[in-house]
Amino acid sequence: MRERPLLLLIDDELGLVESLTVLLEDQGFEVVSELTGADGVSRFKELSPDIVLTDVRMPKMSGIEVLEEIRRTTPEVPVVLMTAQASLQSAIQAVNIGATHYVQKPFKNEELVAILRRSLDWGRLKQENAGLKRELKKHQALNVGRPIGVSPAFEASLKLAENVADSDSTILLAGESGTGKEVFARYIHDLSGRSTRRFLSLNCGALPEGLLESELFGHTKGSFTGAVKDKEGLFVAASGGTFFMDEVGELYPSTQVKLLRVLQQREVIPVGSTEPIPVDVRLIAATNRELERDIEEGRFRRDLYYRLNVISMVLPNLRDRKEDVPLLAEHFLRRHAARLGEEPKKLSSRAQAVLQEYHWPGNVRELENVIERAVVLTPGSAIKVEAFPDRLTESPPEPLIQDRATPNPPLDTIERAYIEHVLRAEGGNKTRAAEILGIDPSTLYRKIKRYDLDA
Repeated sequence: MRERPLLLLIDDELGLVESLTVLLEDQGFEVVSELTGADGVSRFKELSPDIVLTDVRMPKMSGIEVLEEIRRTTPEVPVVLMTAQASLQSAIQAVNIGATHYVQKPFKNEELVAILRRSLDWGRLKQENAGLKRELKKHQALNVGRPIGVSPAFEASLKLAENVADSDSTILLAGESGTGKEVFARYIHDLSGRSTRRFLSLNCGALPEGLLESELFGHTKGSFTGAVKDKEGLFVAASGGTFFMDEVGELYPSTQVKLLRVLQQREVIPVGSTEPIPVDVRLIAATNRELERDIEEGRFRRDLYYRLNVISMVLPNLRDRKEDVPLLAEHFLRRHAARLGEEPKKLSSRAQAVLQEYHWPGNVRELENVIERAVVLTPGSAIKVEAFPDRLTESPPEPLIQDRATPNPPLDTIERAYIEHVLRAEGGNKTRAAEILGIDPSTLYRKIKRYDLDA
């Protein structure tokens, strides 16, 4: 809180604004004023005042709408409403949705000042309480929600995540599929000042273009077939919190343009609308693609890449942090035992050795799938190698060849055989096969079509 509390005054009556400014500045406030609700909201975002005093009845944007917009992102800032008798009922309702207090016109000067001072005290307590909650949640995240690993590469990634959590800078998480990018994104959110607000996520490669844009930006009723009512997009729904966009490298070109606008203008335009909606959200994006190469080949916008890559983090592969395999296995054993209401099972010494020796193309996600399967298939308390999929004890095939600039027939043969092997091992389940192969499902579908593996 400032030495002289900053008060934002919003009222369309210029004479009242001038007289209140003189009164409140004489009472120790620093006053900034606006004559419309929309301008008041813009000034609020610009200055972050300590308290807001707004009239209820104003043209275009009412004081209630101003209150709702402020409460969407900053619930701890006190908002006092001024109301005439005719709008008294709406003012009382506004208190129920977050207004700190209301004062009825005409009011006595000392009554208004007393209400503002009490509201400031309420705001201070609210901010202190929010700060204590953030510190508690940060402490809990550091001790409970911290991603598991002790390898130097993993510890370096964790340290960077903890250092940047309190900033609002956009983060780009890179690494193979299954390395735990969403786990890291949630950890960053839990350590941030946004931890009391929502964490929402979306896999950009899992939806067709039209549906993806509707999910991201929202749509208006009638904007396309099936749009029977207005829909709030995820950017608006996550306002004040964190939005995680996984597989951002799979975005369609037109969607890339719209995402760039969101990052530049901090606003979204729903499908079928022309009215922008301001958003306050921390974006964390993730990809398993080499975006620099996609840029050179014209598949990804360079300007969008630089907007996303403000802070870059590359998560290590599990095969490069083998010392973390026993820790992760033990964690997954406890998790799935708890889910089934059983005591945690133990790995035999041979089973532990197999987990250490395997190359884990699907990374941490594949390890969890293997442990879950073993827990379910083992009736006793000791998990043996027989409970693991055959691929863990077979000679490892050649690594999957991702995207190549020029065809290579011998490598294509190896890749086709590897994909077919994994699909057979998983009974044709393409989702699980994609996780094990370390690629997103859309890439797997393209390769199935390329190698004529549909049968």
